[in-house]
Amino acid sequence: MANAPSLAWPAPAKLNLFLHITGRRADGYHELQTLFQFIDHCDWLDFKPTTKDELKLHSNMGPVVADSDNLILKAAKSLKLHTGYPGGAEIWLDKRLPMGGGLGGGSSDAATTLVALNELWQTGLSKQELMALGLKLGADVPVFINGVTAFAEGVGEKLQAVTVPEPWYLVLVPDVHVSTAEIFQHPELVRDTPKLDQGSLLAGQWHNDCQALVQAKYPQVANALSWLLEYAPSRMTGTGACVFGEFATQQAALEALALKPDNLQGFVAKGLNRSPLELRRVQL
Repeated sequence: MANAPSLAWPAPAKLNLFLHITGRRADGYHELQTLFQFIDHCDWLDFKPTTKDELKLHSNMGPVVADSDNLILKAAKSLKLHTGYPGGAEIWLDKRLPMGGGLGGGSSDAATTLVALNELWQTGLSKQELMALGLKLGADVPVFINGVTAFAEGVGEKLQAVTVPEPWYLVLVPDVHVSTAEIFQHPELVRDTPKLDQGSLLAGQWHNDCQALVQAKYPQVANALSWLLEYAPSRMTGTGACVFGEFATQQAALEALALKPDNLQGFVAKGLNRSPLELRRVQL
């Protein structure tokens, strides 16, 4: 069975229900307070362990990302190096999440790769060990490995599980790629939001400190948000470009989706306090 293909593994999207930037560290990274929640809209990955010391990625994306920069291959290589696993894998990616949208697709793909290959290669790392390995790949990777809705601090890696409502979301995908690095380096970015305790944050009015800057620089994002706010409480996730509105029912979200402008892409998804990847992992 070692060389049999697995069933597909989900790499879900996340939403930042709020994102506060509370300072900037000497190393250039930003101190954050944020709340991550998962949605049931996913990339899908499949893995076939092989005896050859080789990693091959097949994707429906085409050559958008060089292999040397691809987080899926970086994740697989890091697990191989860390554990000394002698074999390799063939990996298939069905990419459904938009790139540069603030939904965490690349980080989620990396997390799913670590979780799946740790299981399929039987390398035996704990969730905490996988999260430490994932952090070296990106600040958002650990939350996807952790797999539960979490309040996050630090650069996003200090996680505390929380339970929040699980509404339906209408997510709009403006036709623009927002560079996270560009936004975090911009001189006009708000960087001095006061730190609050978790209780105050969960009870307060949620906002995203990156939103005003992104709206000013990218009219596509501003227009999407302006339209969505007519139908539901709405804001941007991460550094954008995606924006999301909260709805009590799937039907209400789908009715709003049907009215969206033709130049906007979008989808409806369910908020989840346990991610599809975590549910897949615990079923093993």
